[in-house]
Order: sequence, then structure tokens, then C-alpha cells
Amino acid sequence: MPARFVAAPGNPGIARLARTVALDLGDLEACLSLADREQIDFTIVGPELPLSLGIADRFHDAGRLLFGPTAAAARLESSKAFAKAFMARHGVPTARFSVCESLEESLECVRRGELGVPVVLKADGLAAGKGVVIAGDRASRRARDYRRDGRAKIRRRRRPHGHRECLNGPEVSFFCVCDGTRGVPIGTAQDHKRIFDDDSGPNTGGMGAFAPSPLLDAPLEARVMREIVDPVMAGMVVEGCPFRGFLYVGLMLDAGRPEGDRVQRAPGRS
Repeated sequence: MPARFVAAPGNPGIARLARTVALDLGDLEACLSLADREQIDFTIVGPELPLSLGIADRFHDAGRLLFGPTAAAARLESSKAFAKAFMARHGVPTARFSVCESLEESLECVRRGELGVPVVLKADGLAAGKGVVIAGDRASRRARDYRRDGRAKIRRRRRPHGHRECLNGPEVSFFCVCDGTRGVPIGTAQDHKRIFDDDSGPNTGGMGAFAPSPLLDAPLEARVMREIVDPVMAGMVVEGCPFRGFLYVGLMLDAGRPEGDRVQRAPGRS
């Protein structure tokens, strides 16, 4: 019997390969009901939202096979504060950062200039790639804009802000499939976040992408595995939440380094 694929909610592209079904990905019981109704043997989750809500845990409790991290492991993506603190604990190279618990503390951190100018400000939690403000030379004014635009969302969620130093260089994505102890590289991509040409304007969820990226050669890929992926996998085991799923490694490459590149990362979109 040929394999049968169901994609929920799907899109016109995947509709050529699978039957698409309307689904609210934030409703875990609806997701489980769909798997039961369609007699799905194996579920693969891509979007961050259901993973952050614990769809892997829910399917496990129901005895259904699903490939994706638990809610605890998915914090690598769903909580920037957790991800940055995790990287610091396990020696994973990353930009200098601080975490602020209130909008006022966040604004004061920018004013003090502890992380230099420009500084990158991020609201904790999922933001579909659009939760970033890069505060430039007029840092205080930009921070006020950030406070104004983010006040309702951040206070409603009662989540902290993350601040990090601004890294210059191309952004590259590095993907691994992970079994809880090991990560195996499966490809790279390069996308463009800012809305205008010449890398200018505000960040978006992405203005376009291409794959593979020509910036990651074999020696650099080996370095990413050695310095980032392997420590992340080991660290998640130590912390009691092994990562199983697709690990997204966001890299900033600084070509000014003698060896060619300085690698930074923010783990783990699935």
C-alpha cells in the first residue's frame, strides 16, 4: 500500500504531495484528534507554536509517534532568555547579552550602553522572526519606540526582554536532525531579514532565502558541529531534556577573524 501524506494546515506547494487539512496548530487536542481520525502512523512537526505548547508530550502520553522536541527542549526556540542562559552555562559561543524583567529595566540597560551601540533588543517568546529591534546611534529613542510597540504584547505575556551585542556579518542557517544525543547535519540556507535593499530597514520574518549557503565550507561546518551542535546536544541531556527533532542553528559569521569566521548561534527552531 503506497504511503499517504496529510499536511496540516499545509500550503499550495505541499498540496502537490499531500492532502491538506485545516487545523489550528495552537489546539493540541485538535491536532491529536486529527491524527486519530486520519490514522496517522508518524507525525513530523515543523512550526514552533505547537512544539512550545507541548505537542510532543501530548502525543507521547497518547501513545502516538511524533518527531519533535518536548516543550522543555523546545525552549531553545520558545524562550530567548532560556536559550541565552543555556548557551552561557554550556560554553556555546554567543554574543554578550543581558536579560531584563521589565520594560523600564530594558530601557535603562540600553541607556547605559553596556553592550555597545547598536544593541539588539528582543522580546522573549515566539515572534515569527519579527520580534527584533536594532537600536542604533539614537539608542534611547529607538528603545522608546520598542517600548511603545511592544508594551501590550510583552506585558500581556509577562516575559522578559533580551539584549545582546550587535554582531556584524552574514546570517547563515545550519540544520541538523537530532535523536536526543547526536546531531546530523542535513543542509544550510541563507535568508535576508531586513525589508529594504543593502541590508537596511527593520527586520521581518524573512524577505527571501536560498539554499545551500556558499559561506559554509567543510572546515567551518566541522567547527559548527564541534563548538555548537555537540555541546548543545550534550547540554540538553545534562539538563534532563534531550533534544529530538530538527535543530536550527542561526549563525552570524564575522569574516574579520584570522581563521575566517567567528561563529555565534541561537539554538533551536524545529
